[in-house]
Amino acid sequence: MQTALSPTDVSSVTESSSSAVSWGPIVAGAFAASTLSVVLLLVGSGLGLTMVSPWTGSSASATTFTVSAAAWLVVVQWLSAGVGGYLTGRLRTTWVNVHTDEVYFRDTAHGFLAWALATLLVAGVLGSALSSALGSGVQAASTVASGAAVGASSAAASNGARSTDNFLGYFVDTLFRPTNTGTVAAADQNDAATTGQATRILIASAANGEVSADDKTYLARLVASRTGLSEADAKARVDTVLANVDAAKNKAKAAADTARKASATFALLGALSLVIGAFIASVAGALGGKQRDEEEALFVRNVQRSPSR
Repeated sequence: MQTALSPTDVSSVTESSSSAVSWGPIVAGAFAASTLSVVLLLVGSGLGLTMVSPWTGSSASATTFTVSAAAWLVVVQWLSAGVGGYLTGRLRTTWVNVHTDEVYFRDTAHGFLAWALATLLVAGVLGSALSSALGSGVQAASTVASGAAVGASSAAASNGARSTDNFLGYFVDTLFRPTNTGTVAAADQNDAATTGQATRILIASAANGEVSADDKTYLARLVASRTGLSEADAKARVDTVLANVDAAKNKAKAAADTARKASATFALLGALSLVIGAFIASVAGALGGKQRDEEEALFVRNVQRSPSR
């Protein structure tokens, strides 16, 4: 007579004491994916440097460079995730007394875990090395894309008032250029007090977005006294210089906005590539595990069919 098994007895028979996670294949797949990512990123860095040039008109635009970099990041993520997930599935051992659906789930989870570990390795442990390898290309691209105006604006923002003075120095010099250099004393040309007043007026106008009528009139008088121009000509020069300052500001803002949009595009495409990379690694893990089991089953059948000696 058969004795009915209790749920506790069934559990003790069907449950294994070992974990369902095989860390060996996961680590191996993660290392393979990380190494492939580094190699492909270095290749992408070399290709990116060919797109930038210090010569005007010879470089790709910031948008083109960013989209190309993001597309290459997608390729890197997909290839490395696929290889790492597939190796994880092929290298695991056979799960005995496990349902087919559970095997599929475990292979999928192992592929995902290999992708997650590889992503952490690349982003964390290898982050500094990748930054040093890719930094020169990114810096060159941003410098070429932004131009001189952005460089001056960035310097002014990072180094304080002295850099701001250097940025506005050209426009101040333009204000006080004499009409006839032979008739203006050198001492007058180097009047630091007058130059300082004009610089501070331009800085205030840049902060406020406009120059007040009183400041514009005072600037015109300073220019007239320093250059020998008539008051009307001095006022016209002031208007021209202020227009040039506004044009430089607008150029810097446009370049900064282009860089902002390019960075946003790169970040969004990078996040999308990571999500799809996780999916590819999971599918590749399931595919690798399935092929591993099929190859083992085929080998067992061939051994059983072979004549005994």
